[in-house]
Amino acid sequence: MKPLPILFSLVVSSLLAQAQQWVTYNPPADKANGKSIVLLSGDEEYRSEESLPQMGKLLSQRHGFKCTVLFSQDADGSINPNNQTNIPGMHLLGSADLVVNQFRFRELPDADMKHFVDYMDSGKPMMVLRTATHSFNYERNKQSPYAKYSWTTKGGGFGGMTVGESWTYHHGNHGGEATRGIIDGKNQKNPMLNGVHDVFGPTDVYGVNPDFPADATVLLYGQVLKGMKPDDGPTLTKATMPLVWLRDVKTPSGKTGRYFCSTIGAATDLQSEDLRRLFVNACYDLTGQKVPAKADVTPVGEFKPQMFGFNKFTKGVKVASHELK
Repeated sequence: MKPLPILFSLVVSSLLAQAQQWVTYNPPADKANGKSIVLLSGDEEYRSEESLPQMGKLLSQRHGFKCTVLFSQDADGSINPNNQTNIPGMHLLGSADLVVNQFRFRELPDADMKHFVDYMDSGKPMMVLRTATHSFNYERNKQSPYAKYSWTTKGGGFGGMTVGESWTYHHGNHGGEATRGIIDGKNQKNPMLNGVHDVFGPTDVYGVNPDFPADATVLLYGQVLKGMKPDDGPTLTKATMPLVWLRDVKTPSGKTGRYFCSTIGAATDLQSEDLRRLFVNACYDLTGQKVPAKADVTPVGEFKPQMFGFNKFTKGVKVASHELK
């Protein structure tokens, strides 16, 4: 008979081994479109651990995509946005048709980061949401071959290489001035804007660098509002800034990857019906499908996201809790 401490250790090890590490939402058979999306949650502030599971459910159940959500987490399967180094399932990017990236300052082990870089090099599309302009921050392993993707490197690392922007500054007063999305009239017929008219979010407008890429196609500009309510008027002393844009980028292998960037995209922002519609439209377009005239973006189940902020995530939530009931 094994001593109790050893038996207890074996039980704990077994439970940890069985902890669910990611969640997959399979579409109903009659709606499946054959496309697979991997959504990367990993930011400390904007509650992507709440918004991306909802987007995965919405995209799968209403639009036929197979969606897998990866989370920053601890070894026992508890979601922890402050854990910057452990995001199981990165190998799943190899079979994805689209990646939705909402990282912030992650530093993945080289073996995991390789899957991300291989995806980039494949020329497949990526959606870069809010803090994902500054996805990586190499502070632990500065000798890593992937340290060049750190936002602190010259040129802005991953964000600079792809969407043309890394972390810049809060143009709107953070937590005090919300954002109104204004459609760029030159591009109003872009199918990603089908059915999109009223975009509002409580997050503030990010500033952009003076050398914002000339080859970017801006879909929405961000207007700074005087307060945090949708009917607050604009702060006219602050210029509009690019808020949502597209950019085509050559990969080292010579392929061209399309990037969709949105600096609005906190969980609370996704209470905006038309912002959800814009994101759904982008998933259709980026995977080569016809965009609906007005996509159904009714949330699947309850969606009451928490306000953004550091260390405000719900502690103790397991990955498995996001399974579609």
